[in-house]
Amino acid sequence: MECVNKEKSIAQGAVRGRPGYSREDVIRAAVRAFTARGYDATSMDNVASELGISKSALYHHISSKEEILELTVVQALKRLETVAEDMAAADLSAGEKVRGLLRGSIEVLCSDPKSVALLLRLRGNSEVERSALERRRVLTRSVIPLVEEAQEEGAIRSDIEAPLLTRMIFGMINSTSDWYEPEGRIDAEELANTFESVVFSGLAPHAMK
Repeated sequence: MECVNKEKSIAQGAVRGRPGYSREDVIRAAVRAFTARGYDATSMDNVASELGISKSALYHHISSKEEILELTVVQALKRLETVAEDMAAADLSAGEKVRGLLRGSIEVLCSDPKSVALLLRLRGNSEVERSALERRRVLTRSVIPLVEEAQEEGAIRSDIEAPLLTRMIFGMINSTSDWYEPEGRIDAEELANTFESVVFSGLAPHAMK
């Protein structure tokens, strides 16, 4: 038959007159629904509605919303962890490493703000969420020695404890996920430049006076 039902055509990746949805399309639609409604309040029916397909068609691509959550937050975490690992291994001063960490984290967030926002809103209600939250804590703790080293070399002010300073830096970066739009008038580079200027003006040793 020329006419195939939508579910079969989506599974095959083609619909007459328009392209089919890929697994990535499904994940992006789910993340939009999660960030708009909240993860706990979003059902697979909601995700299917976001795409305009039936729930059975949705299951051709993904097994559950928990799978979508895990794929999304693990990818976001890995990218943020890679930024921190690369900066820790770089042949730079501690101050420059902190700058690079800030800029790299902003770039990750700006490239996929909804996925990062989803990561930041986890409550620990499932094993996937608890694991992701622990990885976030480990990431934050891993940056504290770098901030301490930057303080010791005089690159940033030393009158604020490094753990608090680290959380303040991440707090500023993370807040961007609430409002940043990739299609907006501020691009990732401009935003990174602005953050770097504001943060390091306030962190400079002369700011203690």
